[in-house]
Amino acid sequence: MTAQRPEQRPRPRDCGIVIGLLPTGAHNAITDVPGLRVGHSTIAEHCTGVTAIVPDTLSSMFSEPMAAGTAVLNGAGELTGSITIREWGTLETPIVLTATMSIGMAYQGVVEATLAAVPEVTNDVVAPVIGECDDSWLSDPSVMAIKPHHVADAFAAATDGLFDAGAIGAGSGMTCLGWKGGIGTASRVVDGFVLGALVLTNFGALQRLCVNGSPVGQRFAERGRFGEREAPEGSCIVVIATDAPILPAQCERVARRAGLGLARTGSVATHGSGEIFVAFSTTCRFVRGGRGRVTHDVLSDRDLDALFAASVEATEEAVLDSMFRATTTTGRLGRVAEALPIDELMALM
Repeated sequence: MTAQRPEQRPRPRDCGIVIGLLPTGAHNAITDVPGLRVGHSTIAEHCTGVTAIVPDTLSSMFSEPMAAGTAVLNGAGELTGSITIREWGTLETPIVLTATMSIGMAYQGVVEATLAAVPEVTNDVVAPVIGECDDSWLSDPSVMAIKPHHVADAFAAATDGLFDAGAIGAGSGMTCLGWKGGIGTASRVVDGFVLGALVLTNFGALQRLCVNGSPVGQRFAERGRFGEREAPEGSCIVVIATDAPILPAQCERVARRAGLGLARTGSVATHGSGEIFVAFSTTCRFVRGGRGRVTHDVLSDRDLDALFAASVEATEEAVLDSMFRATTTTGRLGRVAEALPIDELMALM
């Protein structure tokens, strides 16, 4: 694989593209949610990797799971642990993103890391949350390059503040709307709370690409510009985090709005694609094994509208962020996923 350093590429706002009406957090990233960190482990020679979203320590997440909810726009994909989240409404491990055929290795990696950090797990079990997209256009899945230790490496590399995105970690082999895709992020501040989105983009055809309402994909096509991989089917995992105190059912409603953000960029959720979303609250926690009555100080349903808008805006901008920051990548069979030509894009807009 050959690629530029992610920090050499601008973000959408660096180019004057402002999505939506709400203000961003300090870094315009999911890590603007206090305490949350993101880390990558990249296997560059195989165009694949792992990305970890770490909301708290493994010990704290095991003992005090976070309120969580999931939503599915089209379900040709996988998010392990989603059934448990739907049943119990809690997230008890970090969220790991990787390639489709590496789910098992990533799952084992989270279990091993949790056992090492939380010895009492031997008297219980954990249900890791692993999301996937298919990177096999650039990465040969039969190599099985990802191993459990890559999850530990991503956990160890996890940092707050602005992190690298684009063609890195789980995003190494992904394409989006005709160009190189991968990891993207954005955040919004609403009523004193932060909501952040992280996306793993691997979907869409170039002609449908829309940037802040501008149908630039059609204009690229009119110029005879088409991505080498014209595959409308594909997937996108969206992770939404917030420090707003919301219950599991409210998390599910916030997660569902991510689909509107994807649609604004050009997704139509085709038959073979997997648009799968998970949202969680870092401040609505439950005591593992707790009994008796439980009281939570949470937002009313009527106060969710601002979070709904934040979920839509942050998801839309995160998709664009994944494309703006991704770099041209050469993968298996000499296939090339070109980086979004930002100057040409701005001229078309």
